[in-house]
Amino acid sequence: MLPLRDTIHSRTFPIVNWLLIAANALVFFFEISLSAPRLEGLIARFGLIPAQIDLLNPLTWLPFLSHMFLHGGWFHFLSNVWILFIFGDNVEDRLGSGRYLLFYLLGGVAAGGLQTVVNLGSTIPAIGASGAIAAVMGAYFYFFPQARVITLIPVFIIPWFVEIPAVIFLGVWFVSQLYSGFLSLNAAGGMAMGGVAWWAHIGGFVFGLLLAMILSPRRRAPRSYADEYYPW
Repeated sequence: MLPLRDTIHSRTFPIVNWLLIAANALVFFFEISLSAPRLEGLIARFGLIPAQIDLLNPLTWLPFLSHMFLHGGWFHFLSNVWILFIFGDNVEDRLGSGRYLLFYLLGGVAAGGLQTVVNLGSTIPAIGASGAIAAVMGAYFYFFPQARVITLIPVFIIPWFVEIPAVIFLGVWFVSQLYSGFLSLNAAGGMAMGGVAWWAHIGGFVFGLLLAMILSPRRRAPRSYADEYYPW
């Protein structure tokens, strides 16, 4: 399944979301300009390696932030920024740009924190924006329960475009991450299943969902607006 867009109209220009996409792009293009040894050195220094993190030593905490701007290849980079493009503008619209930036960064830190705790002693670097983006998805799940995601589903090579309720699309995604996360506990380093940081996704989504609930001014699912959904 390939999500193409959602049915929510953003009321404001998502400047922070675009800046985050641009920052990820700039770092990625810098990565692919490096030779293999230099790239490995960059990831070793700024990737999140649980074995190198001392939670009592703030000097080792930088990778909690830096790892979320590194990516392991074109598919990794493009899939992350595409999901951020689809869901991030609406969450920024609901939170406001300043709070959204802080929310995104804290989401990435929380995601990396859970990945580290689950994989203490692992020497495998975790990189990518997916933990922070999972937090955005968790907030979207709470803020826009009536939204739908236009999804491309190829059936026997024929493309089908289906409107899937966002709560189902995101809910199924989260359950799949949770399932894979528990399976990965039996794998060496916790990420042997395709090298995916499942627990970062889980931690980010739960963090985003809970913080969205806290930040919601009415402490319940926020109201929708008459012109919020397509067509507007």
